[in-house]
Amino acid sequence: QVLLVGSGGGLVQAGGSLRLSCAASGGTFTSHFMGWFRQAPGKEREFVAAISWSGSATYYADSVKGRFTISRDNAKNTMWLQMNSLKPEDTAVYYCARWTGGNTYSASAYSDWGQGTQVTVSS
Repeated sequence: QVLLVGSGGGLVQAGGSLRLSCAASGGTFTSHFMGWFRQAPGKEREFVAAISWSGSATYYADSVKGRFTISRDNAKNTMWLQMNSLKPEDTAVYYCARWTGGNTYSASAYSDWGQGTQVTVSS
């Protein structure tokens, strides 16, 4: 089991940028796909992005493709989500999680969820 701590959220105006971090400890980080999900009030948790263990493969939801970039540094046990050109509809609590098997785009394939970090984009 891996302890994940997400950070970096905040309030930003539309068009602005934020960089989320996810620090891992207490378990295996380097050999696992990792992902970011988000959940807006009244909505289900949705996939945002995922990255392979080496960082060579990345996956994005269509809604964030071209605006968000996922990356990781296994030596630092850290993953990031660079979010540019933010829109009000990006407002949500963002969670990082470790993939443990199954559909990369489904929350059910992930465990060891971080506590979530709030991102609010004002119009």
